[in-house]
Amino acid sequence: MSKHVERTRTRFDTRFRTTLSGAVFGGILVLIAIGILFWNEGRARKRYLDLAEGEKIVVAIKADKVDPKNEGELVHLSAETTTGAPLVDPEFGVRANGIRLTRTVEMYQWVETVEKETENKTGGGTETTTTYTYSRKWLDELIDSSEFHVPDGHRNPAGMPFRSLSVVAEEVSFGPFVLPSFLVARLGGGPVLEIDSLSGASEKVRQDGRIVEGGVYFGTDPAEPEVGDLRVTFRVAPTGPVSVIAKQAGETFETYPTRTGNTLDLIERGTKSAEEMFASARTSNKVMTWALRILGFLMLAGGIHLVLRPLTVLADVIPFIGNIVGAGTGLFSILLAIMVWTVTVGFAWLFYRPVVGILVLLATVATAWLALRLLKKARDREDSASPTHPPSATEPPPLS
Repeated sequence: MSKHVERTRTRFDTRFRTTLSGAVFGGILVLIAIGILFWNEGRARKRYLDLAEGEKIVVAIKADKVDPKNEGELVHLSAETTTGAPLVDPEFGVRANGIRLTRTVEMYQWVETVEKETENKTGGGTETTTTYTYSRKWLDELIDSSEFHVPDGHRNPAGMPFRSLSVVAEEVSFGPFVLPSFLVARLGGGPVLEIDSLSGASEKVRQDGRIVEGGVYFGTDPAEPEVGDLRVTFRVAPTGPVSVIAKQAGETFETYPTRTGNTLDLIERGTKSAEEMFASARTSNKVMTWALRILGFLMLAGGIHLVLRPLTVLADVIPFIGNIVGAGTGLFSILLAIMVWTVTVGFAWLFYRPVVGILVLLATVATAWLALRLLKKARDREDSASPTHPPSATEPPPLS
């Protein structure tokens, strides 16, 4: 690991112009966040309706034959998957029985990490300390070291002699059916496949590679790797029991069109009931919904903060005042983001779920009204508690 540190100064006028550009970007970010939040609520609602519709109409069928009377129906089936010829990685000569054979190629290479610390200076300028840290890691994508701030001494190879690869079975039998490719594509992963011979590999692999811990290593010493060394591992997604919910189409399946205009199809490994599969799908929908809600909130807070950033820069002419204003705008950004997030989600629910949306908006208005009432009462108490000063001796007595 190595480090390189640089310090740069930025004048007030340059910094202010930069924050104005950032404010424009922040406004765009806020609009994008509102769009994502609104779309996400519609997506979540439609997915909920799709799953509810599917759960009502799904037909459980047996894995003994293809019944024409179920043609076009949304069906549920659990059966064993099987394949014909073994999967082959031609370059490494690896053969395996399964649904998908995956080759993962990693290179030991330099990685640049950048850390910045900015200190405000009197007059509105800043001094930024930038630390460039260089470390070596195993990665499956090539890092272009020519883009490093300090490329000398941290050079990565210009290319990788081997690339990652995925080989999928041409036909996967599923009981009396054949699984379509769009469902097969979801059956990835699988355990590590350890190999013990390179006899079927290409000449380049046999010449430069050797088997280490069930994989192939290209380099001098696996215990002390050097930049440019490669390690190759393999995984196979095995055949076995799989459960599917999809539209029966002859001897295969298609995605099922729902009333919302979306489509529905589910696949899981193992023998799962339709109830279990729909429950799992509903859980996934909730997780995705909240992940996008949180992402939208973070985008809102970040965008609003960028919009307010010029105020902090103006106040930074006197650093400690800038720190106070910065803290205030940060807190205000979070509070405003909460309000915008709530209103956006509420209007989305008003559009997609009118009853729930009206209740959310009423609750938001009621909360805001209650907060204002409490604030007014607090001010009234402060005014009534203020001492009244008697007239001074020099003041004339009041007229009777």
